[in-house]
Amino acid sequence: MKKVVFIFWIIFFTASVSAQTVLTLDECKQLAVDNYPLIKQYGLIEQAEKYTLQNLSKNYLPQFGLNAQATYQSDVTKLPIDLSALSIPIEIPSLDKDQYKAVVEVSQLIWDGGATSSQQKITRANSEVENQRIEVNLYTVKDQINQLYFGILSIDKQLGIIDLTEQNLKSNKKTVTSMFNNGVAMQSDVDLIDVELLGLEQQRIEQKSLRKATLQMLSLFIHRPLDENTILQNPQDDFILSGDINRPELSLYNSQINMQNKQESSINAKNMPRINLFAQGGYGRPGLNMLEDKFKLFAIGGVKLSWNFGSLYTKKNEKKLIQNNISNIEVQRETFLFNTNVQLTKEQEEVKKAKKLLEKDDDIIRLRNRVKIASESKYKNGVYQMNELIRDINAESMARQSKALHEIQYLMNIYNYKHIQGN
Repeated sequence: MKKVVFIFWIIFFTASVSAQTVLTLDECKQLAVDNYPLIKQYGLIEQAEKYTLQNLSKNYLPQFGLNAQATYQSDVTKLPIDLSALSIPIEIPSLDKDQYKAVVEVSQLIWDGGATSSQQKITRANSEVENQRIEVNLYTVKDQINQLYFGILSIDKQLGIIDLTEQNLKSNKKTVTSMFNNGVAMQSDVDLIDVELLGLEQQRIEQKSLRKATLQMLSLFIHRPLDENTILQNPQDDFILSGDINRPELSLYNSQINMQNKQESSINAKNMPRINLFAQGGYGRPGLNMLEDKFKLFAIGGVKLSWNFGSLYTKKNEKKLIQNNISNIEVQRETFLFNTNVQLTKEQEEVKKAKKLLEKDDDIIRLRNRVKIASESKYKNGVYQMNELIRDINAESMARQSKALHEIQYLMNIYNYKHIQGN
């Protein structure tokens, strides 16, 4: 029978443990990014790039066109010869003033000075800029996860200290109750401990409610159901001072500069000539023979070069504008690096401060515990009042709370530093 009960408790314990959700900070960040609505824009940007590139590549497909016209002219071509003056009985017919023409033209681009290639590069560069903008926006999500995650860890520490203080008070209550039953202590002493226990229960309710609300917010970010049994693991204390900044904003600035360079290349391509093969087939009156006033089929084929020199007027200023844009981006990058280094310096000092505070916390707790033990002895011997004992119990509890706060603050400062740095 004992063996059956033992097996039952093992199964129950295993099921309880497996039902708990255990998460790490890195897992939460990745889940939040993967499930953030903005992530869908990656696919939209990729599709837009694909369609634009496909359209640009069709510049090298044969181009077809149909032109038709009917005109009436005030004058037509005539031979400047009067044969009647020569007594030659030949009448040279003149063209009708109403003329008609329908032409189908096929044109094949041979070389466009690199304009199509340049536009394709601009399209890819623009997609990269848009992707990097999304990366920058998603990076702020990671900071929100940091705040929520460490907020929950801090609450867990507070709940642990409440439990420890409660155990301490209950232990003292047993002693005081025994002393009261023996006529050594007063009922008010027992009541004072009960008041403190009720106060702790209120704190527990507040902290659990806050934990539940914070977990719900975290659950919305990571798209996973979380409950009061969810366990968040403490992140590793692996602080390494490094001056390297790897923020996504830097990649955004680089992609923007690359975009400007590609646009500068397109200015050069715009000023180059275009060469096309073409063929025309038509039907009209007159045909290619202007002296024959009849509807005729006709065809023309050849090579055409076109060169627009008008863009040369603006080429110089367009390039200056590109360089101005690049300089503006570089100023933004320089400003960002300056502000980031200021933040890193501040956060580095916060890490050092939290570490120094932690080094003193153990000594303070040890001394507060010693004072509390002495107070318990003094109360038993009638030297201390109950309110004095409770004061020292609370002082030890506050010392433990301070240490718990400093532990979480230390870790949070480390990960704030990493976040600012981009690692």
